[in-house]
Formats: sequence, structure tokens, C-alpha cells
Amino acid sequence: MSQHTVISQLKAYISQHILGQSNLVDRLIIALLADGHLLVEGAPGLAKTRAIKVLGEGIDGDFHRVQFTPDLLPADLTGTEIYRPQDASFQFQKGPLFHNLILADEINRAPAKVQSALLEAMAERQITVGSVTYPLPKLFLVMATQNPIEQEGTYPLPEAQLDRFLMHVFVGYPSAETERDILHLTRNEARQGLSEPAKPAQVIPQQALFDARNEILDIYMSDELENYLLQLVLATRDPGRYDKKLAGWLEYGASPRASMAIDRCARAHAWLAGRDFVGPEDIQAIAHDVLRHRIILSFEAEAEGISKDQFIDELIARIAVP
Repeated sequence: MSQHTVISQLKAYISQHILGQSNLVDRLIIALLADGHLLVEGAPGLAKTRAIKVLGEGIDGDFHRVQFTPDLLPADLTGTEIYRPQDASFQFQKGPLFHNLILADEINRAPAKVQSALLEAMAERQITVGSVTYPLPKLFLVMATQNPIEQEGTYPLPEAQLDRFLMHVFVGYPSAETERDILHLTRNEARQGLSEPAKPAQVIPQQALFDARNEILDIYMSDELENYLLQLVLATRDPGRYDKKLAGWLEYGASPRASMAIDRCARAHAWLAGRDFVGPEDIQAIAHDVLRHRIILSFEAEAEGISKDQFIDELIARIAVP
């Protein structure tokens, strides 16, 4: 069985239990294949927690959910040294970050030092306690969520920390017909006495994911398309080259991490579509999710009601497609 078939089965399994959120499912799979982390923003009750939990059921890995609160401490994530009186020694007790899939629920409710502990683990893939460094699992994905409704008592993530996330995904409400299907799905699960979605018939081994990642890295991208990718990122730093009006909308542009993220995500997007080459449509499809948390709009743009997605739309419309 090919790696593409294996991942397609995983995506189909998630889609059976997560209705009306196809974009979230796609981005979750892309983040898994691109070896990155996901920041998801949406109102409560939109299956954000359920999505990564179902993903954890479909692969050979363990899942852990951490509810971020104002009284959370860094050691609650990383772990801490426990004193053993029987032999007067200290033993390291691993924290939840040593699992494969982590849900950082409402990450903006914890103070900056806790956010930093998580984001350092995301970037370095290791945790240092005292003088000892502990490596994290090779398969390690963090999905952090933010609630856009309540801002009282929250600690917004600084832009430099947001840059650590591969993508920033917005989750919206489902349609009326989809919500009817959700009612039927949850009613059937309750009738069967299921507190969580049923496990798939076959769990995907981690090695299959690593093999798929290698296949994706080998996907062909032409020099012209690579230049188009770079021009899109560079345009966020100097949009005045394309339109003076856009220059007045921007305060700061995207970092080189944006170029690397678009490269990995566009390759994964093309691979999921069954192609062995990257096209302009792949870059454009993931550009908003990769760039929206990496750019800072000016006060002038915010006063005019310009959103980051509108700014990215304007850039895409002005840069020539090879």
C-alpha cells in the first residue's frame, strides 16, 4: 500500500468524525506531513479539540490535552524533578510535552513564561531541566487554540512567538445542512454508548508518516515557481514595489520562516492532491494560513478596516504567476 493511500485513509477517517470543517482537517494533515505546528482560532464548540483527538486515534501515537489557565506553570508542561526520600535522590517526572500530539487549549490564557516553555519545545524539540536535556519524540505536533471572543484575562502571543507556528487557521461555523449531520452523528454515538469516536480498523504506524514526509520533500518544484514563492514573501516586506497603497498598510513583513513554511506546505498540498509537482495553485492555497500571523498591519490599514487576508489577496493579485 502506497504512503499516499495510507494518508488518504487517515484523512477519510478524520472527515467521518469531523463534519463541516474540511479546511481544518486539511491543514491538520498538512501540518503533520510538513512537520510543523498549528495555531487554530475559532469560537467554542467548533470541533477543534475533537479534530486532533480523532487524529490521535488514527495514528500510532499518544495524545494529551493541556488546558491553559492563568495559574499554569512551565513545569506543568515540561515536567519537574521529584525528590525520592527513600534514597535521597531526585527523579525527573516527564510532563505532557513528552507525548506525540499535544492540544494546547486556549494558549492565550496562560502567562508569557508558560507560552515560552511550550514554544521553545516546539522549536528545539527538546526540554532542558537543570543541566540535563531531554529529547522530545520524533513525531511531535502541537495544535494550540485561541478563543477570539473573550479577551479579558488573556495574554496575547507576541509576534515573534507566533512565528513559530507553521500555520494560523481560522475555523468558522458549519452550514445548516452540515449541522444537521452533526446532530445525527452525535446522536448515533450516544446511542452506541460512545464517549469518543470509534477507533479505525487500522492504525497508521509512525514510520508511514516519516516515509510520506520524505516523498513530499522529493516533489518537484521548478525554479520559476520557487522564485514566485520567494517574491510573495519578499513582497510582504516591501509591498511598495507593487503598489504604494499597500506600503501604507504594512508595518512589518514575514520572516524567512514564512518561505520555508510555504515550501513545505505547498509540497504537502500538491502531494495530497495526487501530483508529483508543485503548481502555483498550491502556493496560493496555503499562503493565507502561512502568512496571516507573520505580518503586522499598520494603524492606517486597521483604521480603514483592512484585514490581513485582504492584504495577502492584494499581494497575490499583483505578483505575476509563472
